[in-house]
Amino acid sequence: MNKRQALQSIFCGALVTTPLLVLTGCSEKAVSFVSIDITGAEYARDFSLPDHNGQLRSIKDFAGKLVVVFFGYTQCPDVCPTSMAELAEIRTMLGADGARLQGLFITVDPDRDTPDVLKAYMANFDPTFLALRPSSPEQLAALTKDFKAYYKKVDGRTPTSYTMDHSAGSYVYDTKGRIRLFTRYGSGAKALAGDIRQLLQQA
Repeated sequence: MNKRQALQSIFCGALVTTPLLVLTGCSEKAVSFVSIDITGAEYARDFSLPDHNGQLRSIKDFAGKLVVVFFGYTQCPDVCPTSMAELAEIRTMLGADGARLQGLFITVDPDRDTPDVLKAYMANFDPTFLALRPSSPEQLAALTKDFKAYYKKVDGRTPTSYTMDHSAGSYVYDTKGRIRLFTRYGSGAKALAGDIRQLLQQA
């Protein structure tokens, strides 16, 4: 076989094998999320906090469920109630799979957000949602640092009329308790519901 024949052989072989490679690549559908994919992140891996019923909780308690964690406070005028209402809407949108979604609300205002206040607040959205409450300012500071979450007390006209600036995103864990997504406030219920469906399909 001369040089020209050898080149023709290689070229013809490429024509035969290339379509196979293309087809193989197309058969593996990549997962695409609207939320920010933080799979494998070294932060926000777990927590240990009492819920509004006094039971100590960690991510391991919700094995088999997809968990959405949000930091906020009950006197928040807009972001917090909107986010929790959207999460309740998502639970409904998921149909039968809604039972596999666990909403968790972590207060950044434990001084005013007592267990009874938190329990009543969760009842406004979904009876299955739980509120978690840090037991001290030091625990809250350490927790938010670990989650890379922000909060700051903003003084009001009276000692009790202050507000809280805080991060407005949610952290999403898969059914094995692994941190997977961070979703920004304002993304909408439909977008997050789509991401959650994809994670549930992977379970």
